[in-house]
Amino acid sequence: MILDIRTSLGNINYKNEILSGITVAIALVPESVAFALVAGVPPLVGLYAAFLVSLITSIFGGRPGMISGATGALAVVMVSLVANHGIEYLFATVVLMGLIQVAFGVFRLGKFIRLVPHPVIFGFVNGLAIVIFLAQFGQFKSADGLWLPQGQLVVMVALIALTMAIIYFLPKLTKMLPSSLVAIVAVSVLVIFFDLDTRSVGDIASIKGGFPSFHLPSIPLSFESLKIIFPYALILAGIGLIESLLTLTLIDELTETRGRGNKECVAQGAANIVTGFFGGMGGCAMIGQSIINISSGGRARLSGIVASLSLLSFILFTSSLIERVPIAALIGLMFMVSIGTFEWTSFRILNKIPKSDAFVMVMVTVMTLIFDLAIAVLAGIVLSTLVFAWDNAIRIRARKRIDEEGIKHYEIFGPLFFASTAVFQDKFTPKDDPDTVIIDFKESRIADHSGIDAVQKVSERYSKLGKKVILRHLSADCIQLLHNARSMIEVNVCEDPRYKVAID
Repeated sequence: MILDIRTSLGNINYKNEILSGITVAIALVPESVAFALVAGVPPLVGLYAAFLVSLITSIFGGRPGMISGATGALAVVMVSLVANHGIEYLFATVVLMGLIQVAFGVFRLGKFIRLVPHPVIFGFVNGLAIVIFLAQFGQFKSADGLWLPQGQLVVMVALIALTMAIIYFLPKLTKMLPSSLVAIVAVSVLVIFFDLDTRSVGDIASIKGGFPSFHLPSIPLSFESLKIIFPYALILAGIGLIESLLTLTLIDELTETRGRGNKECVAQGAANIVTGFFGGMGGCAMIGQSIINISSGGRARLSGIVASLSLLSFILFTSSLIERVPIAALIGLMFMVSIGTFEWTSFRILNKIPKSDAFVMVMVTVMTLIFDLAIAVLAGIVLSTLVFAWDNAIRIRARKRIDEEGIKHYEIFGPLFFASTAVFQDKFTPKDDPDTVIIDFKESRIADHSGIDAVQKVSERYSKLGKKVILRHLSADCIQLLHNARSMIEVNVCEDPRYKVAID
């Protein structure tokens, strides 16, 4: 790990990493506070989670440059646990959540993120960009849910526009400083100098606090407690891993590098275990802050470390200054993040890709808005899997011919698996076929036990008519099973390829 960190720090731009980390830390404050309030816990619980999770994953995680912390996807699940059982049960749940995530990484299950189809990733990214965009409008309302006075709204909109303009145009003039940080500082100075009437971070909640201290969750060590926290821990672990691994994939594409999914799972789990014991609400990867970091020049572990340590310094020493940062500057920053996150190319390719892929993309986007990320992604994977199974089921075909000896050959093309067995069986006409039939699987493959069962049923249909079936180019697994079939079934093994049935 020491060598890994040294390698990571060997070829980086220290100025960009440090300034990017400070920018991310400022952006972490309002979101961490907001998510803590959503979960029904004190603001410091969200800030401690952002500090600890970000620090540990930045040092030990599998994706340098990715930022983790308290997230809304987890907060909406936590709210009922806190409301019904209290904050101590939340801390215990976060610890158990971390243990599940560590196990997921230790058993190297992070590789299954490769099974997420590209249309699902597009839908996830677009949905999350819209969620980030829409979430900012809550800041335009007061605590009682009413819109701010017209004067304050005008000032806020103007400051948001100024922030977005600086972020957009400054890189065209110079890349010496991260445009996001320059925009936040410039707008903050403008607001403080002219004493403009607009909301600041301090209007949400105070962020002043001490260093997080070790604390064992105060819950009974009993099976009843486990029954309460385990379902929540399992759901939170799943949501956290899905969001983290998908964010890792997105950052991989943006940086044209390759992260390590299993290592990230272990680091996320370890971070949540520590967070649960130090009074934090747990967390996972944050796509918005990760995009801010990458676009500001943060590519290595240093930016995440600086972000977490800066956040801690805000809590301990400079809370009064950070609380004066106008919310408008952070809203403008998050608007630019959502615009940059959205896959605008999806509009251009929508009518050029298969209709099923286009439907999955749109469905995942909509479900992300209506439900949450985990449900949307899982639904997208299931639908894509069903579409894939159906497409391959109808592609299986048989080329038929009768040789000079009067033997009929069925040359099978396409995979034989659970979805294609009905089509496969319909290809044969036992009553009309000669006494000897050869079924050749040279251009096919039996993928599961449903396929083996289909072959047996076809062979039995010929056997009942007193006809002989020769099966060629079967895998060793199929041969072993078919040796137990009726005596009329003959298996040719001379040219069998060396592969096995996919049963894992």
